[in-house]
Amino acid sequence: MDTLGKTAAALGVALAVQTVGGLIWAGGAAARIATLEARVGEQALVAERLARLEEQGVATRAAVERIERKLEGVK
Repeated sequence: MDTLGKTAAALGVALAVQTVGGLIWAGGAAARIATLEARVGEQALVAERLARLEEQGVATRAAVERIERKLEGVK
């Protein structure tokens, strides 16, 4: 094999190795993205539940204040 043939073969091997490495990296990136998307979905549910709890807290506070006002009027 002459120098040009060896160079072409080496270039082909290098290109193949880089392509395989790129595909492995892309697969890992896709897995990380899927994990992050799942976490964001979970956080949306938690945020929704937190908002409901905050509203329940506001309503409970208002009820307690009404009860306190009635008790103060009874004295």
